[in-house]
Amino acid sequence: MRLAQDSASVTAPCNCNKESLAAWRALPLGLKLDRLEEVGTLFDDPYDEPTFAEFHPAGTRYESEDAPIAPAFYPYNRCTVTRCLDCGRHYLRYNEAGGYFTELRIRALQPELLVDPPAGP
Repeated sequence: MRLAQDSASVTAPCNCNKESLAAWRALPLGLKLDRLEEVGTLFDDPYDEPTFAEFHPAGTRYESEDAPIAPAFYPYNRCTVTRCLDCGRHYLRYNEAGGYFTELRIRALQPELLVDPPAGP
């Protein structure tokens, strides 16, 4: 929560927020990976297979800008937390692995969307 609040307090324009990252999306071409520093992870146990269940109690979807950020649920349970080296904003990032591709996905860490429901059995 502290990192999300710190990120929300940044008001300076930056290359990292030229495009909206309020919802999950592919890493924008203009956002350079070498300007993002990994500062943490949401993995509980790197040897355990986390759930693919998503958390959308209000009917949101994966691609919704107002979808809750629930660390125990997919895709957050596979995320690293990164910080822009230029402005200090924080983002969630994970590697989406489909049938024949992988794609880095990114979403802004937003304090008003953070929730912490239990993952269940």
